[in-house]
Amino acid sequence: MINKTSSGNTLLAIGLDATDIPRIDSAIKRFGDRFLQRIFTQGEITYCLKRRNTVPAFAARFSAKEAAMKALGTGHSNGILWKDIEVVRFSGPPSLLFHRAAQRRLHALGAQTSFLTLTHSDELAMAQVVLLS
Repeated sequence: MINKTSSGNTLLAIGLDATDIPRIDSAIKRFGDRFLQRIFTQGEITYCLKRRNTVPAFAARFSAKEAAMKALGTGHSNGILWKDIEVVRFSGPPSLLFHRAAQRRLHALGAQTSFLTLTHSDELAMAQVVLLS
């Protein structure tokens, strides 16, 4: 089913993910910088390290990448890598930048706009991604 939004855009896909914050904390403690450099862009790392509590910020971004991969319909396949999806925050709410294979897939779907919502508690980070034409 394809739905038109009030602005006339077509809803193409939705991705949702929940990530256990203690799991991300464990990965950071176990693998350190190697984990961070493999999953996150330098901009994401810089942003998260400025937060008072860094682990929920990293977990929310991890969840956003997973949700975006689900919305793209690829998961970790079709050459899409973790750093091909970047969570940025210029002013206002966070948003996504798609790079390399993720950007090619986004265009192949006909998506022109993405929306991202992030939230977290002490134990769980969640993200939802919506792709619109």
